[in-house]
Amino acid sequence: MNTTAIDNEPCALRAWAEARMIYLELTDGRIVGFPADRFKVLRAATQEQLKQVTIDVNGYALRWETLDEDLTVAGVVAGRFQLPLPEQAA
Repeated sequence: MNTTAIDNEPCALRAWAEARMIYLELTDGRIVGFPADRFKVLRAATQEQLKQVTIDVNGYALRWETLDEDLTVAGVVAGRFQLPLPEQAA
Protein backbone atom coordinates (compact mmCIF):
# COMPACT_ATOMS: atom_id res chain seq x y z
CA MET A 1 0.00 0.00 0.00
CA ASN A 2 1.34 3.41 -0.94
CA THR A 3 0.66 6.47 1.16
CA THR A 4 1.76 9.99 0.57
CA ALA A 5 2.72 12.62 3.11
CA ILE A 6 -0.51 14.46 2.44
CA ASP A 7 -2.50 11.35 3.46
CA ASN A 8 -1.01 11.72 6.94
CA GLU A 9 -1.40 15.48 7.25
CA PRO A 10 -4.24 16.88 9.35
CA CYS A 11 -7.11 18.28 7.33
CA ALA A 12 -9.67 20.85 8.54
CA LEU A 13 -13.41 20.61 8.06
CA ARG A 14 -14.14 24.04 9.48
CA ALA A 15 -12.45 26.98 11.20
CA TRP A 16 -13.75 29.81 13.36
CA ALA A 17 -12.53 32.56 15.67
CA GLU A 18 -13.70 33.39 19.18
CA ALA A 19 -12.10 35.79 21.66
CA ARG A 20 -8.84 36.03 19.67
CA MET A 21 -8.54 32.24 19.48
CA ILE A 22 -8.67 30.37 16.16
CA TYR A 23 -10.27 26.92 16.26
CA LEU A 24 -10.13 24.09 13.74
CA GLU A 25 -12.28 20.99 13.52
CA LEU A 26 -10.19 18.26 11.92
CA THR A 27 -11.34 15.28 9.86
CA ASP A 28 -10.13 12.91 12.60
CA GLY A 29 -12.58 14.47 15.08
CA ARG A 30 -10.15 16.66 17.00
CA ILE A 31 -10.77 20.33 17.66
CA VAL A 32 -7.59 22.33 18.10
CA GLY A 33 -7.19 25.98 18.93
CA PHE A 34 -4.41 28.52 19.03
CA PRO A 35 -4.10 32.17 20.05
CA ALA A 36 -4.16 34.52 17.06
CA ASP A 37 -1.37 36.47 18.75
CA ARG A 38 1.10 33.66 17.92
CA PHE A 39 1.29 35.00 14.33
CA LYS A 40 2.47 38.50 13.35
CA VAL A 41 -0.32 39.37 10.91
CA LEU A 42 -3.07 37.87 13.06
CA ARG A 43 -1.80 39.66 16.16
CA ALA A 44 -2.52 43.00 14.48
CA ALA A 45 -5.95 41.92 13.19
CA THR A 46 -9.28 42.93 14.69
CA GLN A 47 -11.69 40.29 15.99
CA GLU A 48 -13.91 40.91 12.95
CA GLN A 49 -10.97 40.29 10.63
CA LEU A 50 -10.09 37.09 12.50
CA LYS A 51 -13.64 35.82 12.02
CA GLN A 52 -13.14 35.97 8.25
CA VAL A 53 -11.02 32.79 8.32
CA THR A 54 -11.79 30.28 5.59
CA ILE A 55 -10.61 26.77 4.77
CA ASP A 56 -8.53 26.59 1.60
CA VAL A 57 -6.56 23.99 -0.40
CA ASN A 58 -9.12 21.25 0.31
CA GLY A 59 -8.78 21.61 4.07
CA TYR A 60 -5.00 21.83 4.29
CA ALA A 61 -4.73 25.62 4.73
CA LEU A 62 -6.38 28.54 6.50
CA ARG A 63 -6.92 31.79 4.61
CA TRP A 64 -7.73 35.36 5.65
CA GLU A 65 -8.35 37.12 2.34
CA THR A 66 -8.56 40.68 3.70
CA LEU A 67 -5.32 40.19 5.66
CA ASP A 68 -3.58 38.31 2.82
CA GLU A 69 -2.54 35.66 5.35
CA ASP A 70 -2.30 31.88 4.87
CA LEU A 71 -1.37 29.20 7.40
CA THR A 72 -1.03 25.47 6.89
CA VAL A 73 -3.19 23.24 9.05
CA ALA A 74 -0.24 20.87 9.54
CA GLY A 75 1.92 23.74 10.82
CA VAL A 76 -0.71 24.87 13.30
CA VAL A 77 -1.34 21.33 14.59
CA ALA A 78 2.43 20.79 14.96
CA GLY A 79 2.73 24.04 16.95
CA ARG A 80 4.91 25.90 14.45
CA PHE A 81 4.12 29.47 15.48
CA GLN A 82 5.94 32.70 14.60
CA LEU A 83 5.76 34.28 18.04
CA PRO A 84 6.15 32.99 21.62
CA LEU A 85 3.34 32.91 24.13
CA PRO A 86 2.80 36.23 25.91
CA GLU A 87 4.39 36.30 29.40
CA GLN A 88 1.02 36.25 31.22
CA ALA A 89 0.00 33.04 29.37
CA ALA A 90 3.30 31.19 29.80
